[in-house]
Amino acid sequence: MRPPSVWYDTGMTRAPDIPRPVRSDSRRNRDALLAAARDAFAEHGLNASLQHVARAAGVAIGTLYRHFPTRDDLLVAVFADKLRIVADTGERALAHEDAWAGFVLFLETLCALQAEDLGFNELASMDRPAEGGAAEVRARIHHIWRRLLTRAQEHGVLRQDLVLNDMFVLLWSHSRIIEATYGVAPHAWRRHLHLMLDAYRAERAHPLPAPALTDAEMRLATARLGG
Repeated sequence: MRPPSVWYDTGMTRAPDIPRPVRSDSRRNRDALLAAARDAFAEHGLNASLQHVARAAGVAIGTLYRHFPTRDDLLVAVFADKLRIVADTGERALAHEDAWAGFVLFLETLCALQAEDLGFNELASMDRPAEGGAAEVRARIHHIWRRLLTRAQEHGVLRQDLVLNDMFVLLWSHSRIIEATYGVAPHAWRRHLHLMLDAYRAERAHPLPAPALTDAEMRLATARLGG
């Protein structure tokens, strides 16, 4: 997401392509909003009240919307570092000499980020409608993930009937395990993930009794999970 352009009004003529620095009070407000939103999303989920976020940050709701015109803009900003790690890890995984090791690296990194942050856990496991920067970030990560699947299958290490929607179902179960074990058994998710990874190996493949969810079924199921 592009940071907001805030200009000082000096009344002087200036070149249009030379941005002025962001005012310190505007930067403080933005940082306060991000901190408040991070706490609110962790405690109340991604549909937390934006009015509550603004009050917790000590600003008016209009200030929040000046910095973040939509909820998705705020989500991308709050989780920007984690989303960047996921995408960058995916690129490294694609460059990994071992296609299986790259596939595992990507999944372990994504799941570990979910396990340490309940807000990000919800974001990663709920394929909520998005637009603008949020949609672009999600599309990039989905594209990388699909390439990782295809590459591992072409190398003969991943079962051929595995599709991207199966990965989203994995995140559903992973998310619920994290919710149940957070602060109780913080590494329990690793056992489940590696049990599933064993099931994904090409040499372990057996015919499956049902097909993968279609895109339409995924949308309906995700909507139901999101209430």
